Amino acid sequence: VLSLFFIDEVARYKKYDETGCPQNGSYADIFEEEYRNIIENMKYGPGDEKYRDYIEMIPVEKTHAGYFSIDRKGHVVDSKGKGKEMMSDDQDAYDLIMKNKELLLECDPKQSPVRFIFSHSALREGWDNPNVFQICTLKYSDSTTGKRQEVGRGLRLCVDQNGFRMDEQSVGKSLVHKINKLTVIASESYRDFVTCLLYTSPSPRD
Repeated sequence: VLSLFFIDEVARYKKYDETGCPQNGSYADIFEEEYRNIIENMKYGPGDEKYRDYIEMIPVEKTHAGYFSIDRKGHVVDSKGKGKEMMSDDQDAYDLIMKNKELLLECDPKQSPVRFIFSHSALREGWDNPNVFQICTLKYSDSTTGKRQEVGRGLRLCVDQNGFRMDEQSVGKSLVHKINKLTVIASESYRDFVTCLLYTSPSPRD
């Protein structure tokens, strides 16, 4: 399961000290603090042993990664939407998110511990990962196209650990909409966008 955070300023996720060394920004610090608190207070039920072991094997600082534009100094910067390749200053993060994105579906945390991705834009066209279940927008935007791109990252039929799509043929009509459920934690700028969708959709189900 993947979660995407679309943020307003890259510096709030990653910043640099006087020597140019990268450091956590406020969003990364808040994320790690909240994540630790949740994991430490997680309640597991019978049969959750594998999931518990999986979670506990992932270091907090390794479960999130950033995907941003970089400047000539190799520092991450806010995307201008043109002229620069979208990537991360962390080559491993870039390779995982863009080149080896199938690894993000890997259940072995040693191969892929990343479950939360921070980005300033909607990620480059062609990035279609089926297991995005949460999208959080920590920014304000009037761009309808941008919102469509952001939400579109979660509108894919998910796959199981064997790579099979969870469609009606696999799980049946009664479960397909319960399994393929996208949660969007939206900013106020989504209000008009959602209202427009409600009035233009052919049917409530769409």
